Amino acid sequence: MVDKNQIYILAIESSCDDTSAAVLCNDHVLSNVVATQQIHEQYGGVVPELASRAHQQNIVPVVHQALAKANIDKKQLAAIAFTRGPGLLGSLLVGTSFAKSMSLGLGIPLIEVNHMQAHILAHFIKDTAQKRPSFPFLALTISGGHTQIVLVNDFFDLEILGQTLDDAVGEAYDKSAKLLGLPYPGGPLLDAHAQMGNPKAFPFPKPKVDGLNFSFSGLKTSILYFIQRETKKQPDFITNHLNDICASIQFTILEILMDKLKAAVAQTGVKTIAIGGGVAANSGIRQRLLEAESSMGWSTHIPKFEYCTDNAAMIGIVGYYKFLNDEFSEQGIAAKARYTL
Repeated sequence: MVDKNQIYILAIESSCDDTSAAVLCNDHVLSNVVATQQIHEQYGGVVPELASRAHQQNIVPVVHQALAKANIDKKQLAAIAFTRGPGLLGSLLVGTSFAKSMSLGLGIPLIEVNHMQAHILAHFIKDTAQKRPSFPFLALTISGGHTQIVLVNDFFDLEILGQTLDDAVGEAYDKSAKLLGLPYPGGPLLDAHAQMGNPKAFPFPKPKVDGLNFSFSGLKTSILYFIQRETKKQPDFITNHLNDICASIQFTILEILMDKLKAAVAQTGVKTIAIGGGVAANSGIRQRLLEAESSMGWSTHIPKFEYCTDNAAMIGIVGYYKFLNDEFSEQGIAAKARYTL
């Protein structure tokens, strides 16, 4: 019989190119181990087949490390939570198969988790450095594969208000960085250069998209044409203006995000904002949200860096709340590359 005061959950995340395992005791993170795959750097992006193979190599040692760091035996586990989707199917299959096998071997429940819900509920990990949002709140989930504004009424009552119609904001960052000759992953490097440049040096057009939806494909195209045009006139243009170019790209992206957030607040009347996903680690969006607290009276919630990028702790917190709700999965469950909230 499980002691409800000490519910130990092993969580597994394998949706893209990070293999991660975490152990939670209730809503406390005891360990959160992430193995990052370096092999993709030489290709300038994630190669799905290589990612799935690396997951197969990493998953056993990562789970072993997570249990060791948490200082618990696998027999103490109450359940195993895993990312069912969305993500790269080959990568998801590795995590899903491992979780199913381990839960079957230990005779404990299996809990499937939506990766996007996990980014949102990462705010509820108990941590003294992190304040929890109160319901209802607006979640801006921004990553390499997703851009969404979600109205969160409760842990399991989520409504997508707007999402990208084409490319995600993280992809816009990485592709822009690649055009500038920055190594993969280029998003964080673009952010670093942006902090040293003039954000209004080079104006880029903002797409006109109805409602709360996003589009970044047009912005990427305009940046491409801009770079081609200017380097034709001045071959050293990127080298001479790198910081200003990065600052101008970042300024435009942040304006797009903030315009949609302001519209979402006006539409819903909800002024509590929480961000999540890999791009939530961006210094610019963090600064803009902090400024919005004083200028617009928002209550903003920004997760710790380790809970922004893909990690198993965020899978574990969803698993914990699902465990309390008796929401368990059958052994026949399958991974889903496309999996909406």
